[in-house]
Amino acid sequence: MNDRIRNMKVSVLSDNWYTLHKVDFEYLSNDQVWEKQSREAYDRGNGAVVLLYNLQRKSIILTRQFRMPTYLNKNKDGMMIEACAGLLDENDPETAILKEIEEETGYKLANATKIFESYMSPGSVTEILHFFIAEYSEKQKVSEGGGASDETENIEVLEYQFQDALKLLKTGAIKDAKTIMLLQYAQINLVDLAK
Repeated sequence: MNDRIRNMKVSVLSDNWYTLHKVDFEYLSNDQVWEKQSREAYDRGNGAVVLLYNLQRKSIILTRQFRMPTYLNKNKDGMMIEACAGLLDENDPETAILKEIEEETGYKLANATKIFESYMSPGSVTEILHFFIAEYSEKQKVSEGGGASDETENIEVLEYQFQDALKLLKTGAIKDAKTIMLLQYAQINLVDLAK
């Protein structure tokens, strides 16, 4: 509980897809003055993301899909290269990400290793994102992936040499924060992949 917050009132602005709240409250400033503040917070649930890697081939699996919010903000075609990710939907993070891996990439894995969790946009979004890494092999491929048909994801599965993915990062072709964080994690911690 935060004793610097009082008189908090939460109202729903929209619950069309997820929930957008307006939060009015008083906050005790550093000068010990109670300030009236108002914020909006978007609650879409928590999520998980994974970097799939193959040490032997020095490769990784990413995805490409259309993202309307980026299209609205100067991404010419709205396409984004990203690590496999999805919402938890009442599952624990590992169960959720293993399901997403199979749906989006077509690989059926038994486990994934959690490396950290992060708020991705704490000024406006409530989501905590759970970050994973998981090693894959061709033997684990059970379908072409592409996403769940009922979710209209239209996902393209991409396999890159790890060094080529780092080049895409440097040129700005990869602009997704969660993917950048995972690639940098791999570069630092998966030394055999980065060689």
